[in-house]
Amino acid sequence: MDKVTKEAVWNKLKEVIDFEIGLDVVSLGLIYDVQVDEKNNVYVLMTMTTPMCPLAGMIMQDAETKLREIEGVNEVKVELTFDPPWTPDRIDPEVRGQLGI
Repeated sequence: MDKVTKEAVWNKLKEVIDFEIGLDVVSLGLIYDVQVDEKNNVYVLMTMTTPMCPLAGMIMQDAETKLREIEGVNEVKVELTFDPPWTPDRIDPEVRGQLGI
């Protein structure tokens, strides 16, 4: 069994779009932690731009679905946190420039 890499997980997460903003969750800085254990179980700790995000469930489900597409992945757990709270400072600097922030 091939080892699932963190890089593969991060790349797959770039396919998960926050539909309200139209950008991926990685560029927005919504991913706080990625872990892959020796059994290819994947754990992702993420946040939303606001605790009131109406699409949080859909975005988390999309992340889980996309991560399960990685060959060799065993279990996937996507956990939501608001600690620390998200701020626009977490947005990728290149994307911030495109957004005029």
